[in-house]
Amino acid sequence: MSIYRFVWRRLPGPTAVKVIESAILVSAVLAVLFLWVFPELATMLAFNSVTVED
Repeated sequence: MSIYRFVWRRLPGPTAVKVIESAILVSAVLAVLFLWVFPELATMLAFNSVTVED
């Protein structure tokens, strides 16, 4: 079973409410990623130490 189908079936309400709830869930996940996860990962990656060879 797909995770999306699992989440869709667990959300309460009619279809219109489920769409709104899904948008809120996606927004929350993106906010967590951009505010905490990606900045933490950026400290582990070497974006600033780029070398260019001739």
